[in-house]
Amino acid sequence: MAQETTTKSTSDTWVVTLGATVEYGPNYEGSKHYSFSALPSFDFYRFGDTPEYSAPDDNFDYTLFDLGNLEIGPVVGLRDDRLDLNNLHLQSERRVRWNFDAGGFAQYWLMENQLRLRTEVRQSLWGGDGLVADLALDWFQPVGDKLVLSAGPRMSLANSTYMRSNFGISAGQAARNGHVRTFDAGGGLKSVGFTVAATYTITPQWSVQVYEKYNRLVGDAADSPITSQFGSPNQNIIGFTLNRTFNIDF
Repeated sequence: MAQETTTKSTSDTWVVTLGATVEYGPNYEGSKHYSFSALPSFDFYRFGDTPEYSAPDDNFDYTLFDLGNLEIGPVVGLRDDRLDLNNLHLQSERRVRWNFDAGGFAQYWLMENQLRLRTEVRQSLWGGDGLVADLALDWFQPVGDKLVLSAGPRMSLANSTYMRSNFGISAGQAARNGHVRTFDAGGGLKSVGFTVAATYTITPQWSVQVYEKYNRLVGDAADSPITSQFGSPNQNIIGFTLNRTFNIDF
């Protein structure tokens, strides 16, 4: 009987973490104006497994192939599409909307649960907003039993569809505006940056995280009038997350 209980707890019990995040960052990618926004977060792992560290800009993923230090699987993200070209006086019909993107991730632990190389490739699910590929290298450093610090560089690339959608200006928009030139944004390197975070475990059920994400737009993302004339290539986001962890039995 005791053996049956142990088997059930390890095979049918999942540890779930739900989080609520408040961020202060640019109104849209390339903006120099800042505002607050709220985002959800979600994570889970099987009871008995050792939880892995993660970075605040990891999207929701599930490992399908665990090849030792290499993990591969699907990933889903929430894309905050807040650029409203009307705010730039370009008289566009484009409306502000949220979007989801999905694709695949791969991560390799160069040092187990301490130094991680990760990549995500995600395609917009609707709206024609294109594809992005994010690369990250993170160092995770526990400080005592309750605090974990992390830091690492970032690089993001995007295809031409994404770049035109977020940084391009059509001839019609430029003509209606009269004060901005047309700009055909091409695909390639979009930004480089750095992310730092601190996670503190208050109790086994509650934890908090504070983080900062800095990205510098480069290439066509920086050269676009949306950034160079109306905004800024320096993109800084500060966030705070409150997490609640609990077990679910199946």
